[in-house]
Amino acid sequence: MSRPPQHSKVASSEHNGVSVIQSQLAVAANANSAKSNSDAALSSSPGGKAATAAAAAAPGKMKKSSADKDSDEYRQRRERNNLAVKKSRQRSKQKAMDTQQRVNQLKEENERLEAKIKLLSKELSVLKDLFLEHAHNLADNAQPPSGASPAADNP
Repeated sequence: MSRPPQHSKVASSEHNGVSVIQSQLAVAANANSAKSNSDAALSSSPGGKAATAAAAAAPGKMKKSSADKDSDEYRQRRERNNLAVKKSRQRSKQKAMDTQQRVNQLKEENERLEAKIKLLSKELSVLKDLFLEHAHNLADNAQPPSGASPAADNP
């Protein structure tokens, strides 16, 4: 059993006039040119790295200078913000006052209800005592005298 020579594959690729090494170099060159084209596209696109770096260095994103703080637009924004903060704080204070007022109302109602519970408990106790006294009196009246029998009363 003999094997066919392996150099026949190399020979066939060289036979076409292009060696394997040359074809690999061509593929690498094409890949590099495609990469450089995509890098150029990224730098010109809004979402690319170059565009992001340029936006970070844009004057609008930098810290405001003292000249900007003196502008009318800045003053108007500050006034609007100050009014909004004042309004927010006022609403917060009003909400706290409303909550405190509700707490006070509930405390007063609770005290009234507790006083009513005490009053009703006393009334219940008095009525219970009256009922038990009346029931005891009925039981005493219903019993015959100790020496007499019920049949002896009837002639």
